[in-house]
Amino acid sequence: MAELTDSGVLLRMAYEGMQAANIDADAVLAKVGLDASVLHEPGLRTPHDAQEWFWQAAEEVSGDPHIGLHLGEHIPVFKGQVLEYLFLSSPNFGEGIKRALNYQRLLSDASEGELVYTEHDVSLQHIFLSRRLHHYNECGMVGLIKFFRFVTNGAFKPIKVAFIHSQHAEMAEYEKVFDCEVVFDQPYTGVHFERSLLMLPSAHHEPELLRLHEMFASEQVAKLEKQDLVGQVSRLIAELLESGQANLEEIANRLDIKPRQLRTRLADAGTNFNQLVADYRCRLAKRLLGGTDESIDEIVYLTGFSEPSTFYRAFKRWVGMTPIEYRRAKKEEEERENSGGS
Repeated sequence: MAELTDSGVLLRMAYEGMQAANIDADAVLAKVGLDASVLHEPGLRTPHDAQEWFWQAAEEVSGDPHIGLHLGEHIPVFKGQVLEYLFLSSPNFGEGIKRALNYQRLLSDASEGELVYTEHDVSLQHIFLSRRLHHYNECGMVGLIKFFRFVTNGAFKPIKVAFIHSQHAEMAEYEKVFDCEVVFDQPYTGVHFERSLLMLPSAHHEPELLRLHEMFASEQVAKLEKQDLVGQVSRLIAELLESGQANLEEIANRLDIKPRQLRTRLADAGTNFNQLVADYRCRLAKRLLGGTDESIDEIVYLTGFSEPSTFYRAFKRWVGMTPIEYRRAKKEEEERENSGGS
């Protein structure tokens, strides 16, 4: 199963929101082992499981037990992404939602949003799935409503907001933020609104642009699917390397595809099996050399090499220095950091 990931735009928006709210955004990133430079990486995706640690760090740094609810008003409107363009170039708001749902994984794999119609209203449900991530759910809901107001020129108004998680703040705070009924411990997280809004025409509807935006969105989803395969192969390499079974045939068997098919699909993703093995070995070796006291012989074994000489040559090719030189350089760097901070 592919690892669930979120678009880096969510992290960038949260970072900008914290800056606008005078929260030390860099300190939040540091608590989860990130630097602000990562925000500029093209095509950035972050593990969805890391949301829990991110929001815990945001709560600790801000000192606000309801940081998700309060940060929402500070985050920027979601703009400049293909999902925005799909909304704006669709004939009406309802068509915009339907098209965005077709490509929702561009924003997050951890979303199964759907439109649900009732006699009285319509709701967008299952957009945030976890009961644990109440900060994420609440901040995301504020951001979603803000975006819907933007693409409807202020016409969107929620009737009710439902959360899968339990209530954490005072009800008055929720009602102040959302300006509508708010309910908790529901089977879904979602927002209810008038059905008439679905037919609200878009002032920017353009059929030719819509076709181009859908084509681009399809290409982006296909790219993510290729990345899924690369991620699955990399995780299997990590699992099988020590046992000596990290070979193309075994991993193709684990994925229930033919070796030739796996080779072709990896090439289509811009890589190959040997490169993925080398990348993993390099990352593992650097981590063990720089962060542990494991002997070189043990690291040779853990990285799947049969001979120390082969490991030495490979590491020198990857990093430009020998394993011993790399370990010494990392220790000197750590000592400088420690002396500078004391």
